[in-house]
Amino acid sequence: MSKVANIQDYRSSQDDPGSRRYGTFSYLPEMAADRMRKQIEHMVAKGWNPAIEHVEPSRSADNYWYMWKLPMFGERDIDRVLAEIEECRKAWPNHLIRLIGYDNYAQSQGASMVVRRPGA
Repeated sequence: MSKVANIQDYRSSQDDPGSRRYGTFSYLPEMAADRMRKQIEHMVAKGWNPAIEHVEPSRSADNYWYMWKLPMFGERDIDRVLAEIEECRKAWPNHLIRLIGYDNYAQSQGASMVVRRPGA
């Protein structure tokens, strides 16, 4: 059997927000606290600026997500970033929450991942 035959088809639909995928890590189980911490450590080590965004699941395919406060320019405290993610989750429990690492030098996103899903 070819390796291509082993590739899984992820059924998703515009009508079913629960079936949608939101980037690389969304195909995996919910990110545990220690894995999220490691991702933030990586961002900070690279010198990227963390930013948090959120959106309703029904609008997750839109290009525009709401910004949670301003990007955390120069923030190196991983616990502070985690606390902001938790604060955003408490304020918007039914929204998806995305963490972005902005790379000042490349002037682009160095990383972007959904870190909280509603009900998770």
